[in-house]
Amino acid sequence: MAFPPDAPPAQLPALTGCAAVFLPSDPPRAGRVAFWRPDGEPVEAAGPEGEVAVALPDEDGGVAVSAVPAVILPVAAAVPVLTRARAARGAHPAAAFWGTACVLALQLAARGRLLPGLTAADHDAWRLGPLDAADLARLRDLAAAMPPYAHATPLPDTDPLELPEPERHLRAFLDAVADGLPRTPAAALATGGPAFAAEAPQRVPGQRAWAADVAAGHDAGVRISLRVEVQGMDAADAAEGTGDGARFTAVLQVHSPSDPALVADAAEVWAGASSAGRAFGPGARMDTLLTLRRAAAVWPPLTPLLSAAVPDALSLADEEIAELLGSAGRTLAAAGVEVHWPRQLARELTGRAVVGPPGPSDGSGSGLPSLLSAEALLSFSWRFAVGDQEIDRAELERLAEAGRPLVRLRDQWVLLDPEAVRAARDRRDRKITPLDALGAALTGTAEDEGGERVAVEASGWPAELRDRLADPERADASAVRQPAALAATLRDYQLRGLSWLHRMTSLGLGGTLADDMGLGKTITLISLHLHRQALPSSTGPTLVVCPTSLMGNWQREIETFAPGTPVRRYHAGRRSLADLAADEFVLTTYGTMRRDAARLAEAGWGLVVADEAQHIKNPFSATARALRTLPAKARVALTGTPVENNLSELWAILDWTTPGLLGPLGRFRRRYAQVIEGGAAASPEAAAAAERLARLVRPFLLRRRKSDPGIAPELPPKTETDRTVALTEEQAGLYEAVVREGLQEVAGADGFARRGLVVKLLTALKQICNHPAQFLKEADPRIPGRSGKVELLDELLDTLLAAEASVLVFTQYVQMARLLETHLAARGVPTQFLHGGTPVARREEMVRRFQDGEVPVFLLSLKAAGTGLNLTRAGHVVHVDRWWNPAVEAQATDRAYRIGQTQPVQVHRLIAEGTIEDRIADMLARKQQLADAVLGAGEAALTELSDAELAELVELRGSGR
Repeated sequence: MAFPPDAPPAQLPALTGCAAVFLPSDPPRAGRVAFWRPDGEPVEAAGPEGEVAVALPDEDGGVAVSAVPAVILPVAAAVPVLTRARAARGAHPAAAFWGTACVLALQLAARGRLLPGLTAADHDAWRLGPLDAADLARLRDLAAAMPPYAHATPLPDTDPLELPEPERHLRAFLDAVADGLPRTPAAALATGGPAFAAEAPQRVPGQRAWAADVAAGHDAGVRISLRVEVQGMDAADAAEGTGDGARFTAVLQVHSPSDPALVADAAEVWAGASSAGRAFGPGARMDTLLTLRRAAAVWPPLTPLLSAAVPDALSLADEEIAELLGSAGRTLAAAGVEVHWPRQLARELTGRAVVGPPGPSDGSGSGLPSLLSAEALLSFSWRFAVGDQEIDRAELERLAEAGRPLVRLRDQWVLLDPEAVRAARDRRDRKITPLDALGAALTGTAEDEGGERVAVEASGWPAELRDRLADPERADASAVRQPAALAATLRDYQLRGLSWLHRMTSLGLGGTLADDMGLGKTITLISLHLHRQALPSSTGPTLVVCPTSLMGNWQREIETFAPGTPVRRYHAGRRSLADLAADEFVLTTYGTMRRDAARLAEAGWGLVVADEAQHIKNPFSATARALRTLPAKARVALTGTPVENNLSELWAILDWTTPGLLGPLGRFRRRYAQVIEGGAAASPEAAAAAERLARLVRPFLLRRRKSDPGIAPELPPKTETDRTVALTEEQAGLYEAVVREGLQEVAGADGFARRGLVVKLLTALKQICNHPAQFLKEADPRIPGRSGKVELLDELLDTLLAAEASVLVFTQYVQMARLLETHLAARGVPTQFLHGGTPVARREEMVRRFQDGEVPVFLLSLKAAGTGLNLTRAGHVVHVDRWWNPAVEAQATDRAYRIGQTQPVQVHRLIAEGTIEDRIADMLARKQQLADAVLGAGEAALTELSDAELAELVELRGSGR
C-alpha cells in the first residue's frame, strides 16, 4: 500500500514514544494526528510543530485542559509512524493503539470494504464498509481498549468537559485512513463521477440523494442470505438420474447484524406471525428491501423479488443454480450475502495429484538407481472425489456430459458446479522427471500445467525415499560404523553426519554438510572417503577443491587422521595426475580447477568435494561453471554459510550437488526467492514458500550448530557483548556532512547508479565510524585521539594483555587493520597482520606463532581470515566493524570458538553509538532469525530502500555525538 509523497521525514520514528491523539476533520482525509508528551515538554523530533489542547489530571485530582506542544501530521503521513509504533520497543500505549487501528483500517481496505459517500459539508469521501458481525466485534473490542491519552482531546463547547466516545472516535479515524488512500481513475467508474477519484476534496451537494441511497443499502439494519431448497428429487430419479425433474427454490432469509442467532425467513418478517419475525422491529421490511436491492445489483436474477408483495422465494433455473455454485455465489458472498445449500447433497468435487512409478512398488527400492535418469519418467496422475467418495475418469466424464448441477451418482444425489466438473475433466495426466517427483513428494505440492500450485501425494519409491530422507540424522539401516582406517574417534554427531553423507552419496543424490565452523567437517569427509573405499560400487579417488589457504590444513588432517592414504596437491608447479591411486586424495584450489577443468575431468573421480562452497555461490561464474564439468560418482559441498546474501546462492550449491533438484534458476526465483525475499517475510505467502523450500532442502543439507543440544557439550561458554562508543567531534562532523551530501546525490539518481551511490554512502559512513584517517585515506595519519573505537580498543587490549590473554581483532578493511597495526606498534603491543595477500607459507607460520603464544594480538582481514584457521589460543575476539551478514561474523568468531577450545570465549563487537552501525546491529539480529527460515538479503537489500528509509538508516542521532 503506497502513501502520498508527504510521508514523514526520517526523524519521526522518535514520535513512537509520544502519546498520540486523532483530530477529525471534514473531509476525513484532512484529519490529523498530534504527537505530544504528557509531561508537557516539547517533542524532540522534527516535523510540523503546533499545539494541541488535551485533558490532563490536575493537582486537585480533577481534570484540566492544557495546550501542549506537539508535532501534528496529516493522517496519511502519520500511518507509517503509527504502524511502526505498534511493534516498537518503548512505544507509548496511545501511539501503539492508533498503530493497531491503522492495521485494522488497511486490512479492511485490502478486503475491498470501501464505500463512497458525502460528508456533512458535502465533500466526497470514502469510508470503510460494509462491516460484518466479525468486523464490528473487532472494532468494538479495539475501542474498549482505547487508552485515555488516545482520546484526550476534549469535544468543543462541552461543559462539563466531555471527551470523544471511543467507538465513534475510532470509527472516524478508520474512515480517515480509508479516505486518505491513493485514488485512481477506476474510482470514477465505481461511483459514476470523477469526484471520488480526485485528490483534492470536491463539494458535490447534488449527489446527496445518491449517497443516501448507497448508505441505506449498505448500512441497513439487517443482512440477508439465500437458502436453496430442492423439490422433486424423486421425479428426477425417475428421469434416469439426470436431475431433469428437480426444481430449485431460493428462500430469502433475514439476519440481525448484532445477534447472529436471530434469523427468520422473509415471509415471517412480512407476516410478523412468529417471535423471530417480530424481533426485527417495524423497520425490518424497508431494511430488507434496501439490502435486497444491493444484492440484485450484484446478481440480477434476484430483481423479481423487489416487485413481489412478499419477497419470500424465487424459482431458479439450472443455469442460475450453476451460477450460484460458481462465480455468482462468490460475488454475493463478497457483498455479504451467503448462499446456504441442502446438507444432504454432496456438492464438493475435489482433486489431488499423485506422483509415482507407473506400477505398484515392491518395497525393495529397486527404482532408486534410475532417480537421476531423465528417461525414467514417472506418472503425475489425478484422483477425484465427490464428498468422501473417490470417482474414476468414466464417472467424471458422465458428470461433465450431464451438464446439470443436480446429478445422480452411485445412488446419491450430488449438486456440483458444471463448470468446475468440466475443469476437472480437462486436467490431464502427464509424465515428470524423477527429481521433480521427489521434490513434489518432499514438499507435498507441485505446479500443474497452468502454473497453479496443487497438493500432491506420493506413491512407490518417491514416498519411500521421502520417508528415508525426512530426518537427515535418524538412525536406520544405512547407518555406518567408523572406518577402521581412521586414526581418531568420531563424536556421535560426526558419526551421524558420516551416515547421512553415505546415504546421500550411495543414492547418487549428493549433499551439503553445513555444520558450524569448528565442528569437524574435514574429518567427517575424510571418514566418508575411507568408508567409500571399502565399497566396490563407490571406490575411486577424491578431489577436494578448496581455497588456497586451506590446502595445508587438508593435507595435515589427511596425514593425521588417515595415515597411509596417499594425498597430493594439484597446484602451481605440481599439477600432475600421473599414477593416480584409486584411494588417493587430490587437493586443488578453485583457481587451478577453473584453469585445468578439462584435465581434471578425465580422472574418473569417485567423489568431488567443494570446501567453503560459498565460492560457487554465483552460478554464472567461471568457477561454478567449471566445477559442474567434473564428472564424479558423488558430489559433496562443505560450507558453514550455505546462504550468505540471497537464496540464489543456496540454489547454486544444491544444483551442483544434486542437479535438477530445485529446478531451473528462473523457476526457483519465481517460486521461492522472489516471494521470500520480497520484503514481506511475515506474509502468509512468504511463510508458506519458506516452509516448502525448507521441506525440499532439509534432506539434502545437514546443518548443525554448536548451540544445538548434544552437538558440542565439551565446548566452553561463549559470551557476546556489543560495546557502544561515542563518535569524536571530528567523526560526528564528517558523518553528518557525508550523510547530507550523500542523500542529495542519491535523491537525484535511479537504477544502478542509485544503488552504487547507496553502497558508496554506507561504506563511507562505516569507515568514518572506524577512524577519520581511513575515510580520508591519509598517507601519514595521526591516529590517537580521533576515533572512539580506537580508544576503546586500547582500553580493552590494556586489560586483556595485562591478564596475558590472546586476542583476535577482525576488520573488513585492510586499510583499517594497517592503521591499527601502526598504532599498536607505536604503543609497544606485539601484533601480526594476516590479509588476502599473505602467502600460504607465511600464513601457516603466523598461525603457528599465535598458537605458540609468541604474538598476543592477531589482526585479521575478515574476508581473508574468516575461514579455515584454527586459532584456539584466543580467548577474546574483537570485531572492529560489522559485516552485512551475521553468518560471516560467526565464521570469523569460530576461528577461536571451535573443537579444541578449552577456555571461555568472549566476543566484543565495537559499535559507534547513534550511527548506521546501531541500525546494522538491529538488522543483523532480525536477519539471523530470518536466516533460520532460509533467508538472506545483505547489503543489496539496503540499496533498494526508499529515500526516506535510507535517511532513517544513516541519520546521526543525538547519542552518537
